[in-house]
Amino acid sequence: MCVEPIPPPAPSLTRRGVLATAAALAGTAAVLASADRATAAPRHGEGAADTGDLVVEGGTLLDPATGEVTEDAVVVVRDGVVRAAGPRSRVRIPDGLPRLDAHGHWVLPGLIDAHIHLSTTAEARSAVRAGATSARSGSTSYYQDVAVRELARRAPELAPRLRAAGVFVSPDLGDTVLADPDLTPLARLRDGVRSPEALRRVVAVNLRRGADVIKTRVNERAGLPEQDPLTQVYSHAQLSEVVAAARKGGRGVLCHSYSEKGCHDAVTAGIASLEHGVFVGERTLREMNRRGTYFTPTLTAIAGLAQSSDPVLAERGRTYLPVLERAVLAAHELGVPLAAGTDSSGGTVDPIGREIVLMRGAGLPALDAIRTATTGAARLLGLTGTAGRLTPGHAGDMVLVAGDPLADVSVLTAPARIVRAGIPV
Repeated sequence: MCVEPIPPPAPSLTRRGVLATAAALAGTAAVLASADRATAAPRHGEGAADTGDLVVEGGTLLDPATGEVTEDAVVVVRDGVVRAAGPRSRVRIPDGLPRLDAHGHWVLPGLIDAHIHLSTTAEARSAVRAGATSARSGSTSYYQDVAVRELARRAPELAPRLRAAGVFVSPDLGDTVLADPDLTPLARLRDGVRSPEALRRVVAVNLRRGADVIKTRVNERAGLPEQDPLTQVYSHAQLSEVVAAARKGGRGVLCHSYSEKGCHDAVTAGIASLEHGVFVGERTLREMNRRGTYFTPTLTAIAGLAQSSDPVLAERGRTYLPVLERAVLAAHELGVPLAAGTDSSGGTVDPIGREIVLMRGAGLPALDAIRTATTGAARLLGLTGTAGRLTPGHAGDMVLVAGDPLADVSVLTAPARIVRAGIPV
């Protein structure tokens, strides 16, 4: 309940103001320097990026969509886009293009991290170097992800192609009320961001600041020992309010969830993807399959809890991981679409290949585990036709690994080479 009526949000913010604020907070000088030119850039895609021309030759090419394996393959990238790919005998190699020798390596499309928190340029670079050439933000505190997205357009070798989530729609925003002047009235709410008006306000500010998706929660956090991840913080009605506001702006919602009831409420409220979802049950998984709701289990993050020095978190991780592994396998068997996400944050970026390894460990066949970070994640992010494959028209994003990922997916945890938009990283 409000202490006093909240004035409506300001009608507009300049694009330069949005980028300048986010850039300063993210330490992204390159974005600020190009902010004046950004008004002409398209909303999605690479736009004015300085992309590359490259021929990658001699490797073994894997197409995750079909499972087809092509030996002595050639991939031709012009202006950051794949123009041709296939066996050397069928691909004409243009003269004068830089070449990358891939002999002895497998070549796959750049991987996709569908749940990651990128707040600095260093984190963005680390994500690319770990193989994530595309990603979806799991939210940031001050719209740093919006600036990282713009950085990726201007200098793709420095950041993954990003779907930004803006700030978390959460009962307690804390200092995030300072992320935008139109959030500051929420600091006076006795019960936090819970009323329909307050929920709609956070979504509206996110949309105006350029968020591609909206992030909310239904349960408390697993990574804080003082919180109980099974405690529900938003009702079905509140989640529905968030989803409706996001849909009005043409956006989907990803929802931080743990308990079965919380998962079910989130799914039936109409979210696009369920994040974490440790205790999701068969009833909810069947509903997800019916609706096409994605499951992003973030196994890497849950496994990481077990390594914590905090005994509460360590026990939580040891208990939750096998439960989540069973949920992942059940989801796969029921036909629920899965997406790989590391939930990396706080300066440490886990390789997205680690999530593929854990998907495989949960029981998915190797090719299906790889699809969770390629074709499957691309569909979730709205990047089908751009990411997830190396066929003509797709982005020239690649990972080269020193082994057969169909025999051992762990080779994806340490790529030998990365190519982003035709630029070797």
